Amino acid sequence: MNENRSALRVAVLMGGRSAEREVSLNTGAQVASALAEKGHDIVCIDTLEHSFITQIVSAEPDVVFICLHGRFGEDGTVQGLLELLEIAYVGSGVLASALAMDKVMSKHFFSHAGIPTPDYVHVRAGEHVDAAQIAVRVGEKSVVKPANEGSALGVTIVHEPGELAGALAEAFRYDDDVLVERFIAGVEVTVGVIGNEDPIALPTLEIVPEHEFYDYESKYVPGMSLHIIPARISESAALECQRLALAAHRALGCRGMSRADTIVDGSGEVWLLETNTIPGMTKTSLLPDAARAAGIEFPELCERLVRLALETR
Repeated sequence: MNENRSALRVAVLMGGRSAEREVSLNTGAQVASALAEKGHDIVCIDTLEHSFITQIVSAEPDVVFICLHGRFGEDGTVQGLLELLEIAYVGSGVLASALAMDKVMSKHFFSHAGIPTPDYVHVRAGEHVDAAQIAVRVGEKSVVKPANEGSALGVTIVHEPGELAGALAEAFRYDDDVLVERFIAGVEVTVGVIGNEDPIALPTLEIVPEHEFYDYESKYVPGMSLHIIPARISESAALECQRLALAAHRALGCRGMSRADTIVDGSGEVWLLETNTIPGMTKTSLLPDAARAAGIEFPELCERLVRLALETR
């Protein structure tokens, strides 16, 4: 391993096998460039093939920066591998990663922690679905999403019960477990969190998508969404968004970084939707945008996350 602790050997894991492979490759390339700019020795490793395990061992990194989104990266699996290899890594551990990735399980934790989150129904593949009964529980307008997928893949807004069957079919293309969640109209605000034992919340960021919601195209196609910092909400709502982001970070046991997605409804009440443990890390992604507004440029953000990873060892 690198004996000079100011300059580290960092293995950047990217690509992988999930539906978000292309996004991960972009994230990994930009993180690698930023860390190289800070003087670190970078080894980029694509986890598409099982040989990536041998590549990690051969690289003998001081720390691993996981730039994998979705399954086999954000869900605790790679984190477990790195624990077995006794290698420090950026971001949350096995349990927090798995909990945050599973939208149904994280909902349970949010409710237990007293964090307001929209009403929901968990539907499993093969179960009989009573659309009218689900509408009674969550409202006629709902959001259907795969329980274990990211980047809004497989997500559909249902406007009336007759659309539910098609939305479920789309979500089941990605997962056998699906969340049907009450639709909350309002301002979509995301809050980044950085830190281990004493995390801090970054400035609020309002998302204004061109489409009905912040879907895959809105996330990754330039010009398809607008980021406004700080969000155009009241000071009390902004503080509540930050409070809930920190509460969710702690409730799930996250470390290093996370990003909470919230909705501020017309009455000013804030609802937590989900927490991401490996948010997008391109220069124009939500977390880096918010960090920049707090005076933390992208290379410094990547550097800080690497140092936070080493604190846990």
